[in-house]
Amino acid sequence: MRLSRLSPTLCLLLLLTLVGSAQAQWKWKDSSGNVQYSDRPPPPGTPEKDILQKPPQRYQPVVVRQLGASAPEAAAAAAPASAASRPDAQAQARQRQQEQEQAAKQKEEERKQAAQRAENCRNAKGQLQMLESGVRVRQTNAQGEPVVLDDKQRAEEMQRSRAVIASECR
Repeated sequence: MRLSRLSPTLCLLLLLTLVGSAQAQWKWKDSSGNVQYSDRPPPPGTPEKDILQKPPQRYQPVVVRQLGASAPEAAAAAAPASAASRPDAQAQARQRQQEQEQAAKQKEEERKQAAQRAENCRNAKGQLQMLESGVRVRQTNAQGEPVVLDDKQRAEEMQRSRAVIASECR
């Protein structure tokens, strides 16, 4: 097919596909409040809240969140109720109510932890499957540049994924 026979619409579509790949991938506000666009990450020290757009990630590292109750909740569970020292029925009713609320909070926290473990397990299994498939895996380095994992890095990531699977997939 000759180029002169291409319809103007087809030519426009071809040009738009070429333009789309050249778009800036980073968007952030600088210290004076101006919006900046670049194919490089913003300068170090740019607050996370000022970064408006990041490039799409093709490789998502496995993130394991820590489990456990926060310190205030643990202290509240360990502290005895002041109403327990009174023998009257109202104090006993309040104590039962507090115990029920604590039990409900503990069940909810355990449910959240189980859900987080399940998500960590799913992510690690998917990560391991991708790494074992042999496809080329790209990561973004500290400068925001794409880097393809070599065999050593792939083996380290596979070992890390297996460790997460062993700890999170019970």
